[in-house]
Amino acid sequence: MWRKLLTRNEFYVALVVVGLCLVIGAVNPVFFTVGNLFDLVRNSVVMGIFSLGVLIVIISGGIDISFAAVAAFAMFVTAKILVPFHFQGTILVPFALSALIGTLLGLINAVLISQFRLPTMIVTLGTMSAFRGFMLAFIGAMEITNLPPAMIAFSRSFLVTIKQGRFTYGLHVSILILIVLAVLVWFILNKTMLGRGIYALGGDRSAAERAGFNIRRIQLFIYCFVGFLAGIGGIVHSALVRTARPFDLVGTEMSVIAAVVLGGARITGGKGSVVGTMLGVVLVVIMNTSLILLGVSSFWQRAVLGLLIIIGTGIPAYQATRRRRAA
Repeated sequence: MWRKLLTRNEFYVALVVVGLCLVIGAVNPVFFTVGNLFDLVRNSVVMGIFSLGVLIVIISGGIDISFAAVAAFAMFVTAKILVPFHFQGTILVPFALSALIGTLLGLINAVLISQFRLPTMIVTLGTMSAFRGFMLAFIGAMEITNLPPAMIAFSRSFLVTIKQGRFTYGLHVSILILIVLAVLVWFILNKTMLGRGIYALGGDRSAAERAGFNIRRIQLFIYCFVGFLAGIGGIVHSALVRTARPFDLVGTEMSVIAAVVLGGARITGGKGSVVGTMLGVVLVVIMNTSLILLGVSSFWQRAVLGLLIIIGTGIPAYQATRRRRAA
C-alpha cells in the first residue's frame, strides 16, 4: 500500500500542502485562524470549478485558455438579462442561464476544434479575445451592482458559522457546488466509457480512433462541458463579490492551469486526476494567501506562479525521461 502511495503524484502534492501550511502557520499564526481557513475555502471554489474543466481538456491533450472569458461573458450577460426585469425568482435561474450561455460559447470552441481540427490553443486564444471584445462592444462595459435578490441571498448563505470575539466567520455554501461538480467529473473520468475515451484521446489520438472512440463527439462534449463549468464558475464568482463586472476573472487562466499541472496532469495529455487537481488548487490558493500574510509584494505572485508551472511540468518530464532510459 505504501509503495503504491509513494508512486502517486497526489501524495507528494499533499505533503507540500501540509508542509507549506506548517511553515506559514509557524511564521504567522493568523494563517490557522478560523476566519483565514474559511477564506481559503471560499477563495478555492471558483478556481476549483474552472480547474475541473481545464483538467478534462488537458487530459484529452488539449489546452483551453478561453474559460475565463466564457465565465465573464456568461455571468455578465446573465445579470444584463435578469436585472432589467427585476428578477425575484430562485437562484437556480441565474445558475441555469449562465450555464446555458457558457455551454453555447463552449460549443463554438467545440465545433472549431472537432469539425475543423484546428489547434486547441489557437482556437481558444482567438475565442478568448472574440468573446471579450464582443461583450465590451455590444453588451456593455459598466459593472452591475444591483444583482437579483436571490444572488445576494446566496452570497450570505453559510453551511456553518463560528463566532470569535466580535466577529462571526462562516463556511460558505458554495463549497457544496464544488464538491458536487468534482464528484461528477470524477465519475465521468473513472466510471464511464466517455472518460476512457478522454484519457485515450490524450494518450494517442490515432490509437483512440482505432479502438473505436468517436473523437469528434468526445471533443464536442469536452469543450461544451468546459463552457458549462465556466458558466457555473462565473455566476458563483458574481454572487460572491455581489457585482457583475465584465473585466473580472481576467488573468486567472495561468493560476488555474498551474493548479491542474501541479496536481499531476500531464500537459501533453493522457494523465490527470480530480484529487490531484483539487490539491493543486489548494496549493495555489495557499501560496497566494501566504505571500500576502508574509508581507510579500503581490508582484512576486506571478513570478512564483510561473516557477511552479515550470516545476510542475518539468518533474514529470524528467521522470518520463528516466523511465525511457531505464527501459
